[in-house]
Amino acid sequence: MSDPLLFEDTFTVTGVNQEKYDRVSRLTCTSSDSQTTFTLDINSELYPCTTGESLSMALASTLSLDGKEDGAKTGWREVGMGEQTLANDYDYVCHGKVYRFEEASDSPGNMAAFVSFGGLLLYLEGPYKKLAPLRIDYVYLLLKK
Repeated sequence: MSDPLLFEDTFTVTGVNQEKYDRVSRLTCTSSDSQTTFTLDINSELYPCTTGESLSMALASTLSLDGKEDGAKTGWREVGMGEQTLANDYDYVCHGKVYRFEEASDSPGNMAAFVSFGGLLLYLEGPYKKLAPLRIDYVYLLLKK
């Protein structure tokens, strides 16, 4: 089939804002090459993060290791007993809808992608070449420390 990973990079948490909601933190992160940044709302009870931590983030079209399409439109997937998926390698997994793209305002050649994970939002900005594969409807967010 095909590679399920659309985007993958390592980031450093540069800010954690917990002021607005209970159990939700807004992370601000910068990639190790400083070309890509993201702002992400996460459930801080399930996945607490602190400034300076390193995170590996991936966005995938499916959780299937062979890239086989699953029920991504509904976010539901039947997993057989003992079946390995991408989720097995990560600590925090969400399913969401890519709802907007735009040109990055501050640097030419960059773009921004907006994804909603049931109200928890992701704003990802970086080089067009790295983010172009995200031009699909639904993605899985995968994080690990």
